Amino acid sequence: MNPVVKSLSVERTLGPSADKFLIKQPTQEAAEEAVRTLILWAGDDPSREGLLETPRRVAKAYREFYKGYDEDPDVILDRVFEEVEGYQDMVLVRDIPFYSHCEHHMVPFVGRAHIGYYPAKGVVGLSKLARIVDVYARRLQTQETMTAQIAKVIERALKPRGVAVLIEAEHMCMSMRGVQKQGASTMTTQYTGIFREPAEQVRFFTMVKSPGL
Repeated sequence: MNPVVKSLSVERTLGPSADKFLIKQPTQEAAEEAVRTLILWAGDDPSREGLLETPRRVAKAYREFYKGYDEDPDVILDRVFEEVEGYQDMVLVRDIPFYSHCEHHMVPFVGRAHIGYYPAKGVVGLSKLARIVDVYARRLQTQETMTAQIAKVIERALKPRGVAVLIEAEHMCMSMRGVQKQGASTMTTQYTGIFREPAEQVRFFTMVKSPGL
């Protein structure tokens, strides 16, 4: 076996029917060498003082940026509280901050997520919804895919009467490169169940955009 890689069995956390596949995960040393190559390709000297420790720092940062690959969203949502005194109205957690990385250019996109759902048999701890956003954000992503993944896992875990997810973000691949339009934002939505009704979408959007307390 190549000394710079090791076998790693990975399960995609996309649901019960997730595909298992075998990948070759580089070692820490191989990852650092790749960073040195990119520094050289950019036109700088990885052996100069200011860059000497950069490969190690970048590899460490990547562990944090992409830690969502090591987390299972179904485990996070595995406890549902059923004793809610018959509460049946919308639960909304808004303005959940996140950062992610575009899978096309590996540059950040940063924004806020808003999640609403109508309980059927119970509710989940509010902090769990914020954790679900982080699980999917801390992977190489598109905003559209991330929006759908969040809605899907909540639907699967809670079996609510409806789920609504709205994500707003600014993409550095649009701000820093290409057309270089700073300040442009992208909005994506995903609705299930009763949120497919236009009146419910209007209510959700109104609550998301209403002034804070």
